[in-house]
Amino acid sequence: MDPILYTPWRMAYLRGENRQEYDGCLFCVKGQHPERDAAEFVIARSTHVYVTLNRYPYNNGHLMIVPYAHGPSPESLEPEALADLMQMVNRALAALRAVYRPDAFNLGANIGAGSGAGIPDHFHMHVVPRWSADTNFMTVVGGTRVVPDTLESTYEQLRAAWP
Repeated sequence: MDPILYTPWRMAYLRGENRQEYDGCLFCVKGQHPERDAAEFVIARSTHVYVTLNRYPYNNGHLMIVPYAHGPSPESLEPEALADLMQMVNRALAALRAVYRPDAFNLGANIGAGSGAGIPDHFHMHVVPRWSADTNFMTVVGGTRVVPDTLESTYEQLRAAWP
């Protein structure tokens, strides 16, 4: 018998309820509205970048470091923005270590649509915590990721732990 994984919280998404509509680039809009940080899961801001949860995470605590400047590649950023981005990556690593104690991390960026970038016109860096057993039978056999915490809980914990 095939196992059944119940995810009733996904039904609202499947029905198209509570979806955010953006006029323009999603990352630019999120960057311009700090008053909506909690609703948008923006954890922290600095001079040139902000940190947000990935709404479709690969793993629990999957963060994105997003420059305010709109551009498709890190080559389009000023040196100060690149330095700020990497400093925020370090802060993200520290917060994730404090909250989730991962075994390792993946850091990366998909540059261009051919690389799998979901938003290819606005460069951003992914910070993904990893655990030795996070690729288990659910992922390998079922093609399903299991994220054990809600975005709301993850947001609250990481904001509280942000260095």
